[in-house]
Amino acid sequence: MSHGGIHFVELDPEEFVRECKAIIDKLEERGIVARILGAMAVYIHTERDARAREIHSTRFGAGVPMFTDLDLMAYKKQAKKLKEVFEKELGFLPDRMVNILFSDRRLIYYHPEGKFHVDVFFNKLEFCHDVDFGEEPGKGRLELSKYAITPTDVVLEKLQIHEINPKDLVDLIVLFLTHELAEEEGEGKINAKYIAKVLADDWGFWYDSVENLKKVKAYANQMVKEGRLREEEMEKVIRQVDLLLKIIEEEPKSKNWMKRAKEGTNKKWWRDVEEIVR
Repeated sequence: MSHGGIHFVELDPEEFVRECKAIIDKLEERGIVARILGAMAVYIHTERDARAREIHSTRFGAGVPMFTDLDLMAYKKQAKKLKEVFEKELGFLPDRMVNILFSDRRLIYYHPEGKFHVDVFFNKLEFCHDVDFGEEPGKGRLELSKYAITPTDVVLEKLQIHEINPKDLVDLIVLFLTHELAEEEGEGKINAKYIAKVLADDWGFWYDSVENLKKVKAYANQMVKEGRLREEEMEKVIRQVDLLLKIIEEEPKSKNWMKRAKEGTNKKWWRDVEEIVR
């Protein structure tokens, strides 16, 4: 199904999530660590919250499917084994051109029945800003959470977007509504201290993150006016965002951050992202 030029997965969300979790389980059986990124990570982290699901289901608008594909993060050191599982055991079809040209950091696979495609990234997201997950299986951030990357890393994944979209703001609103800020990882937690430390070493990432957090507050207010969010829900989101902004502000900045801050917005601070044509 396509809507507004975007191709969506037509499977029922629950069915799609089950299929995606089964892929993670199969990889894990073979000793391969992979975790789900993006909106599906938000979905997984809020599975038991019916209200969160209701809000999240409107990320593309009422009546529009929630998901466009499956995005995974894995470790480059396990790429060879991962390819074998996708191609020989799961029967997925490789995008040969992309997988040859970008195999050092990304692979694309297509479901054997055409249900969806899979993007596999290695070690870090390299979009407008970098989000690192580590390089060593057993020592990186992927093992911190079951099936999906941590809520903390989802927040960073969304905040790194230079031109953030309403759907990404909805993802963040749902996370801030259902998770508490903390100084450690854990179920129901967003590690605000880790986020602040990451941003304290990268002025450009910090700048876009702060701007995006302001947009989260504004969009939460807009969602109330549209009847998609309750007043008390908006108030909680705003409290969470304001607290995170305070923690980010108070975190000591690195010399690298301070040096780049002197140039500010006079110099381009983000990386343009060109979508691979599928």
